[in-house]
Amino acid sequence: MKQILQNLNSGETVLADIPVPRAGQNTVLIKTSRSLVSAGTERMLVDFGKGNLLQKVRQNPDKVRQVLDKLRTDGLQSTWETVRNKLDTPLPLGYCNVGVVAETGRGVSEFSVGDRVVSNGKHAEYVNVPKNLCAKVPASVDDESAAFTVIGAIALQGIRLLEPQLGETVVVTGLGLIGLVAVQLLRAHGCRVLGIDFDESKLELARRFGAETVNLKRGEDPVTAAQAFTRGRGVDAVLITAATKSDEPIHQAATMSRKRGRIVLVGVVGMNMSRADFYEKELSFQVSCSYGPGRYDPEYEEKGHDYPLGFVRWTEQRNFEAVLDMLADGRIDFKPLVSHRFAIDAAADAYHLLENGNPLGVVLTYPDAAADISAQRTLPVIPQAASSAPALGFLGAGNYAGAVLIPAFAQTGAALACVASASGVSSVHLAKKFGIAEATTDSDGMLANPQINALVVSTRHNSHAYWVCKGLAAGKHIFVEKPLALSRAELEEIESVRSANPHLHLMVGFNRRYAPLTVTMKRLLATKPGPKSFNMTINAGHIPAEHWSQDQEIGGGRILGEACHFIDLLRYLAAAPIAGVQAFAMEHKPKRDTVCINLRFEDGSIGTINYFANGSKALAKERLEVFAGGSILQLDNFRVLRGFGLPGFSRQRLWRQDKGQSACAGVFVEAVRNGNASALIPFNELKEVADACFDVVDQIGV
Repeated sequence: MKQILQNLNSGETVLADIPVPRAGQNTVLIKTSRSLVSAGTERMLVDFGKGNLLQKVRQNPDKVRQVLDKLRTDGLQSTWETVRNKLDTPLPLGYCNVGVVAETGRGVSEFSVGDRVVSNGKHAEYVNVPKNLCAKVPASVDDESAAFTVIGAIALQGIRLLEPQLGETVVVTGLGLIGLVAVQLLRAHGCRVLGIDFDESKLELARRFGAETVNLKRGEDPVTAAQAFTRGRGVDAVLITAATKSDEPIHQAATMSRKRGRIVLVGVVGMNMSRADFYEKELSFQVSCSYGPGRYDPEYEEKGHDYPLGFVRWTEQRNFEAVLDMLADGRIDFKPLVSHRFAIDAAADAYHLLENGNPLGVVLTYPDAAADISAQRTLPVIPQAASSAPALGFLGAGNYAGAVLIPAFAQTGAALACVASASGVSSVHLAKKFGIAEATTDSDGMLANPQINALVVSTRHNSHAYWVCKGLAAGKHIFVEKPLALSRAELEEIESVRSANPHLHLMVGFNRRYAPLTVTMKRLLATKPGPKSFNMTINAGHIPAEHWSQDQEIGGGRILGEACHFIDLLRYLAAAPIAGVQAFAMEHKPKRDTVCINLRFEDGSIGTINYFANGSKALAKERLEVFAGGSILQLDNFRVLRGFGLPGFSRQRLWRQDKGQSACAGVFVEAVRNGNASALIPFNELKEVADACFDVVDQIGV
């Protein structure tokens, strides 16, 4: 299928071939008929991409601080690769889509195949969208008008925050698509509206919709006009839908408002606000968030949990429905907002117009012909010659897979056969970047491919055990990113399936035990018989509670998701089974991810893992100290290893941080190639580490 993507590094906008996605849990697959280009948002993204590195830096000061912190702790090369990978990732454009439901996923009963729906789907022939971000289109509303629904919901949410009353005076500053929709909605609500803009054609449309106007290009004074408009009383409310770096729209809004007036920002403007502007009038100011309640809430959007209507009357989905209802009964009309139409194949012309002209509503049209979507879910990308090397399939094409895992496996000489992702966009990007033969959205089809010897699993944590069991049952060797499982029941199922397939290798990506400085530590500690003491500090940093990794159902939390690395590392260096686990968590944090873990080993060794999420990222993330036989080894962030009291060894420094990912991948591929599993992590150790993690979680009450 065709999809519009943008490269944030170069600013290039391309029409790419992408595998058709599948409907997943709580999602619907939609065959697109129309989509609307959001001129303001998409022009901003295109302009950002075309800017040079300095211009990008100026627009993202918060990101710059993160980069500088990483530069201090991880070094130049690692930091540069991270930045380059972020900018190199293609960005799907668009969020105003209408089409027909082609598939429904698990948990979807609200929609059926054949329903005509709107959604916030991208510019693509097929889009996979959460069910709570879709709404059925009334029969009397045509597709072109319906394509404006999401824009309409953005305007409607801003108006809901304004709480206008019948007969009130409202100013709309900025008469782009959202502003002109807002004018209609406010007029339908019984308000008197004053529209402000520089563009006479947009002002003319506002007048057509019943507003009075102020033309800034002609030098008309909006404050004076607002005073005349309100009989000298000041306006009741101002809705700012403009896009400018200037602070003037907020200053003007405050100046023209009556005492205790309301101002809501929907657009993007400068926000250096004067206290004096707001103080004397006791003005209220609020920023509107997209389409309404539910936006950016994974419980609502990803898991499909609706808010009770009696407590949250207007969610983003119900805002979609309200806009469609007003279209259906003729209270609003979006047809005058269409300025241009392009077929999806002419998308380049549409974005050329966006960059060089001043379009209003640009509608993209899509082919009507039905297609066999099952045949479009795997896309040949890079032809490969026949090879006797192990053939790998990659399940998951997220940030870690693209930045670390796939590059590591690419260095092993293995044949990179296929990469699967849910949307198809990231899998095509990584296939082109690393020379992978195929990109797919059909994970089951990849599993059934007899040419693929092994699977590399880097999906979200809650699917790891599922794919491990399914892959082993399909006769594939498995390399799975940590964690191996999210529950003891999953671990038992893995053990059972593995026992039934003893000839297959199972490896977890505990790469730190393969890091070059860890290898040196292991060699030096071998000369120090007897128990050892370990002190490991992980400056994990804050992750928002709403991040998927913190979700107990999806990510399992940070102990299972990341702290397992360090339990494995101490288990490896101790070279003795774990005999006991004790853990304490900081109680006052909303998520228990600041934890002290004490380990006791059967040989008498002891270890403490301080996994802290309440520090500054300006400090390096990982530090390990090992005390053994009158000597000390100190490992700093896998860049420097120092020795104290060790004859012949004082320091080993690397040019760049190396946490052992490449070596770990190489060990797995070599085992698949020659059948020798001696360098792999024994399953009893994998199980030990998983059980220890479950013990920690049980004790801290996550």
